[in-house]
Order: sequence, then structure tokens, then C-alpha cells
Amino acid sequence: MSTQNLPQNPEQPPRKPRVAVVFGGRSSEHGISMVTAGAVLRAIDRTKYDVLPIGITREGRWVLTADEPERMAITERRTPDVEELAESSEGGVVLPVDPANREVVYNEPGSVPKALGEVDVVFPVLHGPYGEDGTLQGLLELSGVPYVGSGVLASAVGQDKEYMKRVFTSFGLKVGPYVVIRPREWERDESAARKKIVDLAGEHGWPLFVKPARAGSSIGITKVDDPAGLDEAIAEAQRHDPKILVEAALRGREIECGVLEFEDGPRASVPSEIPPPDAHAYYDFEAKYIDSTPGVVPAPLTDEQTSEVQRLAVEAFDAASCEGLVRADFFLTEDGEFVINEINTMPGMTPISMYPQMWQASGISYPELVDRLVQAALRRSTGLR
Repeated sequence: MSTQNLPQNPEQPPRKPRVAVVFGGRSSEHGISMVTAGAVLRAIDRTKYDVLPIGITREGRWVLTADEPERMAITERRTPDVEELAESSEGGVVLPVDPANREVVYNEPGSVPKALGEVDVVFPVLHGPYGEDGTLQGLLELSGVPYVGSGVLASAVGQDKEYMKRVFTSFGLKVGPYVVIRPREWERDESAARKKIVDLAGEHGWPLFVKPARAGSSIGITKVDDPAGLDEAIAEAQRHDPKILVEAALRGREIECGVLEFEDGPRASVPSEIPPPDAHAYYDFEAKYIDSTPGVVPAPLTDEQTSEVQRLAVEAFDAASCEGLVRADFFLTEDGEFVINEINTMPGMTPISMYPQMWQASGISYPELVDRLVQAALRRSTGLR
């Protein structure tokens, strides 16, 4: 679908495509999603698009919010909340479920439902479960509304670190050593599950990284230096996801690369490097978003290394059947090999996030990046493709 194909009334001037920016959500990345949304709302071209900000509360209520991106920022080391911007404490937004009707409706108790007009494309800047994991994408597919980013399968694969690694391995991409502990394993025999983790350390050494299997923004991750810290790390990861992933530490440099869908297919940005943060044990949530540990863009790599990581980033994009955008994260090991750690199908796009910084260094400004993502979504149809 292109801008030219939007429904028009010959008696009225052509209307601009309406973009619903959806943010917040029920995951532990609620606040970071809002920071990303604020950046997108500031960057989107209002002369080209009509914009409808829609927040999802931590409880899952869809609400109209103020179009005030300046309020969607981290202040005093605290992330924002959708409830603070909601226009009503009771009203709710309803998306259409009929593909022939894209009109969004606002309901408030005791009032007549209010039509908000048709939505032509959704920009879902949700991170984590209930938004980035294919659930929202499935809803939009049923509604017949185009959206920015990957479809149901790629979003689900990109969210579940276990199956992401399985897909990459099947396509010949190298991943690091890991074990997965599913909730049934833990409930059935904690000691056997713990032994799997200790055996991983026995083979590859300490430290280990204990993670929620389906979370992001480095939330719930613990670096464990010895067996004494294992139980606390497992409990922290399980607070965010009953399924946990444990990875052996890889010695090397952290390299990231952005992938963006162009008219002729996906292309990779210049890569960046995440140096070890001075005040943190590793690149955790605090280092990323609170203390804003800067990355190095472009990464100081040889031409051959740059070409190789760009090639691998696009391979990862294709392996998971991604669309729109991806940030691919790698380790460049001491022996010069790139090992893929993960992809993010809706990476953080805050003002300090590496994805927009890498594209800025590649010659694409933040406003142009947002425009390209919206246009790529308008070109695609929903359904099988």
C-alpha cells in the first residue's frame, strides 16, 4: 500500500496517512518503550502524516494520550508511565477487528463512543512481551492494518532467545554456549536444573549470564561469578520470565549493526562498538539508559571486519524472516570470529540508542529513518507474504 492508494474523496483535498504510534505495554520495558515513542513522535514529519498517540497501560488498557513527547523522557533516573499521559482514567481505545474497517473508536463510560478516524499504519514501539513478541502483530494482521516492523513469526523468534539461537544455528550462524531452563524443569527438579547450569560453567568457566529468555533492555540479567550467586540470579530472571537462559561469557568486543529495509531489500548500517562501561560490571539497564554509556560509532574495525559483520547482520535478518528493521548484536572474539548474541526486531530508538546513531553515521537522519520505516510498512500488505 502506498500513500497514493489511500482512500480519497474527489471533493476533498487528499488526506495525509494517519500513523498510530502505540507504546507502553505490559512488559517490564514499559518505560523504555515510552522513551522510544517520545523520540518517534518528535521526529515524525507532521506535514506528511497525521499522528495518533495510543498508550497501553501496565495493566493492558489502551488509552488516548497527550501528544507531548517532552513528557516521555527519563527524569531523575525514573522512566515515564502511560498513566501519567492518559487523557482519561477510564476511557479506552478500540482497534477495528474487521479488515474492511480501519476506524479507531474511543469509549468512555457514560458517553457515546467517539470515532477517531481511520488508521493507515501502526508504529508499534513496544518492547518485550505483549507487543514486540508477535502478539500485537497478530492482532494487527487480524485487523488488516499495516504496521512497522516484523511479522508474527519473526517477532516471536526475535523475542525468544532460545528459539532465536536455534534458528540462527540452523542457518549456519555461530552462537555462544548456553542452556535453557524451562519452568517445568525447575518445578520438577530444581537440583537437576541447577546442575545443568553448573555443568555449563564447568565446561566453559565462570562468569555466566543468567537472563529471562523473553525480555530485553538488559532487564533481569545477572552476571554470576561463582556458584554462590546462582540462586539469586535465577530468582531475578524468573521475576520477568519463568523460562530462563544461561549463557557462558564470551571474551571479546561487543559489536552492533543495524539493518533497515529499503525498496530493494535489507541493508546494513555502519557498525558500532559498546565499550565496557566504567561504573558497571557489564552493559546493563543502568549503563544503557540511566548513565547513558556511549557507544563508539562507527566501530574501530578493519574494512574486512566491517563488511563481515554487515553481511552477518543481513543474514540474521533474513534467517528470522524479519521486516522493517533489526539491530543485530555480536561478539568479536579474541580469535577474530563474529558470534551473534541476539537480534532486536524493535530496538530501542531513544535519543541515545545505538540503532538510530548507527544510521545517522550511515547518512540517514532520525526523521528520515522514521519516514523510511513508515513507508516500508505502507508498501506491505497484511496477511501471508
